Amino acid sequence: MEGKVCKACRILITHGDKCPLCGSTELTTKWSSYAIVLNAEKSDLAKKLGLKVNSTFALNIKS
Repeated sequence: MEGKVCKACRILITHGDKCPLCGSTELTTKWSSYAIVLNAEKSDLAKKLGLKVNSTFALNIKS
């Protein structure tokens, strides 16, 4: 999967230069592994990662 990831909230962004979730412009293409959250309210993984919205999130952001 290709795309940019917001360094602040780890959401995957497929187009644009600004995070639609937190508004940050600090994006990177250096990431690996991702999780797709379909139901953030019921997902144990989303709760563990502190995710509150349904979307695709990077698990590892490389420096």
